[in-house]
Amino acid sequence: MIEIFNKNDLLQIKSENNLIYIDIIKKEIKIGDYLVNFPGEYEKSGILLEIKEFENKLFYSFLIEQKVVFVLFEDNFEQKEEIMSFFGDIDILLVTGTKEAVKIVENIESRVIIPFGDAKDIFLNTLGQHKEEVENFKLKQEIGIENTEFINLK
Repeated sequence: MIEIFNKNDLLQIKSENNLIYIDIIKKEIKIGDYLVNFPGEYEKSGILLEIKEFENKLFYSFLIEQKVVFVLFEDNFEQKEEIMSFFGDIDILLVTGTKEAVKIVENIESRVIIPFGDAKDIFLNTLGQHKEEVENFKLKQEIGIENTEFINLK
């Protein structure tokens, strides 16, 4: 089971034996106590992470419990084929919730989208999603592929 929650601008992804911390202010990611902030491939405690750098911006793709979780801090980059192909098949997209990010998200297929940041309500409203805030999101089973599910974390 994957559980995602927000605590004081620190997104946390909890899986069976692991905890990932995503600092949305500093734009930093830690797997446990290990800071990952350079391009490359990482593996820690059963979590695979690939970080790619395009246009001096970092893009993060995790494989957690057979699910692809993508973290997108950036909302202003040219949507070149090289960048867009890195997104691939995404189960859960954690994205900075800005009006600019809407244009990017419209070109990415993800089963679950979780915006973060101060403008997340504007992001959701722009996409016609009027979701109540929830404490956390738990993924216990397979995700449907018909529709994208939007989650509004507190």
